[in-house]
Amino acid sequence: MNTLDPSSPTARSAALGGDEDLLPVDSDIEVGETESGHARPVHLRWQYLALVALGGTIGTALRELLSISVPPIAGVPIVTVGINVLGAFLLGALLESLVRRGPDEGRRRHLRLILGTGALGGFTTYSALATDTSLLISHGDIGPALFYAFGTLFVGAIASWAGITISALIHQRRNHTLTSESSR
Repeated sequence: MNTLDPSSPTARSAALGGDEDLLPVDSDIEVGETESGHARPVHLRWQYLALVALGGTIGTALRELLSISVPPIAGVPIVTVGINVLGAFLLGALLESLVRRGPDEGRRRHLRLILGTGALGGFTTYSALATDTSLLISHGDIGPALFYAFGTLFVGAIASWAGITISALIHQRRNHTLTSESSR
C-alpha cells in the first residue's frame, strides 16, 4: 500500500510544518491504493461519498423544513441564524468528541462523514446567509444586513467554541470518573 502512516514523524512533521506534537494529520489526505494499484484519496472512495450524500440529504431536508415553517422577522430570516448557530455548536461538539475518542478511522470516520460533513454540512447554510445578506442590502437595509451577517458569524464562532468546550469537559469528566472507579 502507498499510504503514509499518519502517526509517523515524517507525516506529522510534514502536515504541521515541522511541529510534530500539536495535531494529527488530516485524515482526508490519506492516500490508499485501488485494486488496480492507482492511488486514490480517501475522500474519493464511494463508501465515504455515499455517507456524505445520505447525511447531506437528511440535513438539507431538515433545514428546508425549518426554513419554510418559520417566517422572517422584520424581513430577516431569523431561522437561518438559528440553524447556523445550532449547526456550529453541534459540529464543534461532534468533532471534539470524535477526536478525543481516537484516530479518525472506522466508525469514527463514518460518524464524522455522515453527521459532520453530511448532515450538519447540509443543515447549516452559510450560502443562504450570504444570499439573505445580499437581498437585505439590495433593499436598502444595510444596517440590519451587516448585523445579520456579522452577528451570525460571531455567534456561530462562539457556539462552535462552546460545543468544543462542553464536549471536552464531558470527556474529561468521563475519564476522571472512569479513573476514580478503577482505582477503588
